[in-house]
Amino acid sequence: MTQEFATDVVIVGAGLAGLMAARVLTDAGKRVLLVDKGRSVGGRMATRRIGGGVADHGAQFFTVRDPEFGANVERWLADGIVFEWSRGWSDGSLTTTSDGHPRYAVRGGMNALPKQLAQGLDSRLKVKLVSVKSLGSDGWQVEDESGSTTRARALLMTPPVPQSLTLMNSGAVALSAPDRVALEGIEYHTSLTGLFVLDRQIRLPSPGAIQRSHANIRWIADNQRKGISPGAVVITAQAGAIYSNQLWDRSDEEIIAAFKVDLLPILGDAKITEVQLKRWRYAQPFKTYPERCLVAADQAAPLVFAGDAFGDPRVEGACLSGLAAGRALLDALG
Repeated sequence: MTQEFATDVVIVGAGLAGLMAARVLTDAGKRVLLVDKGRSVGGRMATRRIGGGVADHGAQFFTVRDPEFGANVERWLADGIVFEWSRGWSDGSLTTTSDGHPRYAVRGGMNALPKQLAQGLDSRLKVKLVSVKSLGSDGWQVEDESGSTTRARALLMTPPVPQSLTLMNSGAVALSAPDRVALEGIEYHTSLTGLFVLDRQIRLPSPGAIQRSHANIRWIADNQRKGISPGAVVITAQAGAIYSNQLWDRSDEEIIAAFKVDLLPILGDAKITEVQLKRWRYAQPFKTYPERCLVAADQAAPLVFAGDAFGDPRVEGACLSGLAAGRALLDALG
């Protein structure tokens, strides 16, 4: 039996873009339903417990360039949600180069920020959608794998764009030719992330991380020195895009073995006691849409696409995209 939930806006994806849009809409009095297939809100603002410790395994930090995003960050700083972690990273030498731009992290792990933003919102997690259908001027209908349907006046799509297009195609949604070309032109790098629990700390330059743009393992960070893993030393190691693509089709065991070889000079005498691997198929957009969101043309009811592939492909860009999408939907709904 299907169940219907009437709402003003269904937001597919509860990452930062979806959450920021939901805040704009709910603050304006609109009814909003967030739907996400994950176990938690946040998307790539992801934190995991492992071996008695905690590790960020998606986004590691964020920066501020835009005043609107900066105003939000100032509020989060005042509330004690985020903190300045560094103003630059070492490339593996013992010195850290600063460029003057603060790198912010989140107390308790990066996922704590989206959890804070989600408070009070109607978020349905572990819901996998199978189709999105246009109901013409009557709005939109989304259907999940259990057969439950939800109807809304407007729809916001924030997953990685290939996933959004798959849902559009499943419901035979006719996008305009320019919109489809623009969306199909968005491309993402993959990323492999290893989490390694160690029996002791390793020697990393202050403040406990290195960033090497041309190395196989481009990012290595000690989550204990970051301040989010008091119970255990957990190292986050992220492969670069080229290395991730080279290893992607191998088994988890083969990938972890390759990571261990690359990490040998860094680990020294430290012993690995537990390992987990995370695959991010859509880790970072490298071909993006130039505007902060895409308001679909030729639709009888409002349809908007947003996320970190719209505008600036960073944490800041995802937030700004969500804010822009929320305002666009308010304009469309009246």
